[in-house]
Amino acid sequence: MWGVGRVGADGRDRVERAGGAVRSGAKTAALRWRLPRVDWRYRGRGTRHRSPWARGRVLASLAVLTAGLLAFHSAVPNAVGRPGSLLETFLPWLGLAVPLLLVAAVLRRSALALVALLLPAAVWAHLFGGALPAGDRGAHDIMAVQHNVSDENADPAGTATALIEAAPDFVALQELTPSALPVYDEALAADFPFQAVVGTVGLWSRYPLSDVRPLDIKPEGIREDWNRGVRSTARTPWGDIAVYVAHLPSVRIRASGFSTGWRDESAVLLGDAIAAEKLDRMILLGDLNSTVDDRGLAPVTSRMDSAGRAFAFSWPAAFPVSRIDHVMARSAAVTSVRTLPATGSDHLPIAAGIRLER
Repeated sequence: MWGVGRVGADGRDRVERAGGAVRSGAKTAALRWRLPRVDWRYRGRGTRHRSPWARGRVLASLAVLTAGLLAFHSAVPNAVGRPGSLLETFLPWLGLAVPLLLVAAVLRRSALALVALLLPAAVWAHLFGGALPAGDRGAHDIMAVQHNVSDENADPAGTATALIEAAPDFVALQELTPSALPVYDEALAADFPFQAVVGTVGLWSRYPLSDVRPLDIKPEGIREDWNRGVRSTARTPWGDIAVYVAHLPSVRIRASGFSTGWRDESAVLLGDAIAAEKLDRMILLGDLNSTVDDRGLAPVTSRMDSAGRAFAFSWPAAFPVSRIDHVMARSAAVTSVRTLPATGSDHLPIAAGIRLER
């Protein structure tokens, strides 16, 4: 170790080492006043050394945003480009953000983000937890099948056979073509002797049908020969039931946004027809080109019971992401809904049980 300092003959400070060695006073001063070495890479406590509760603020913010969109989707504006309707059409899929953010939070080792993810997970479970699998709320009196058979279906006979296997009481079809209609009629006639067809939509029934008439749901600006609605009265063991079959206009995703104008206008007309229906009991079957969450369908969903958010995704058949095919009822309860095996259509058929109020 170093000894005590002394002044040399030349007037310079010197320090004697225990073994007699002498070092320059200038070098000693440098050693004596040298500052501690600082690793500037970790100056100010770098992110690697931050608390797990201080990391992942961006991930936590995204989790809260996801929860907000799920819980308050109706607050998303629907003016330019209809973003609200677009969000609501695919609302269940917003839940995919939860596992993605979870992986990121684990890799980030962020306790803050992990806790924040409980919020969107809880909201999603509240909204859609009962839809896994599609719920069953009890026994049914009537089984109905709804199917957009596609005007490009190359196997209408096979499609009709597949629908019969579900043993329904009503079969509603859309996108009927003049060439395919006789094929469906022949294949279904033995099990469903009563028929009501208007334009491109039709109903086949085990029970007698009367008071068959077109259902006016045509928006302004669509060609005159556009007929996608039919209304009839089914005489059942439980009394008369008004049965509607409808096919609302298609929607498109364009560069300008989500195009729903005609669909929304047609939904208003359908809602008005439902409100004016004199029979208390009603069943609505159709391709409504909308989900029950989409506010564009509110004129209909506000007046009818359905299976709610039960998944049973029906479109597109190759990879179903949305249920735009519906069975709804009034003065009755839709107790279950499920998809049937794929046919030659780009939609999957759906089958729903209906319990009539006594």
